[in-house]
Amino acid sequence: MHDHGRSTRKRTGGRLKHARNHRKDELGREPTETQVGEPRFKTVTVRGNNSKTRALATDTAHVNTGEQTLTADIENVVENDANPNYVRRNIITKGAVIDTSEGTARVTSRPGQTGQVNAVLLE
Repeated sequence: MHDHGRSTRKRTGGRLKHARNHRKDELGREPTETQVGEPRFKTVTVRGNNSKTRALATDTAHVNTGEQTLTADIENVVENDANPNYVRRNIITKGAVIDTSEGTARVTSRPGQTGQVNAVLLE
């Protein structure tokens, strides 16, 4: 679990006094790491009794060509600035460059948060 609470250090670099324990809403979750493959989704309950659909794996992307948006098949991940290992493991994150049936596209959505892959066609 990751702590998304206040930093343990001051602006100057000095340590802050520990005044209380962690709160449930300050804890993070493990990254989803959406893969290319047979579509699998997971619904998680989030703060405020809301829900998010996480894409654990997907093989389709909504690709914007400029004039229209098409549904394309994802073939593989070409480039991912988030982590070089994600290319080998075919993991899609925001900003990843993917090979689709319509051509090469850059992902503009967050599949682990929204459950879908939106992308813009590269020239």
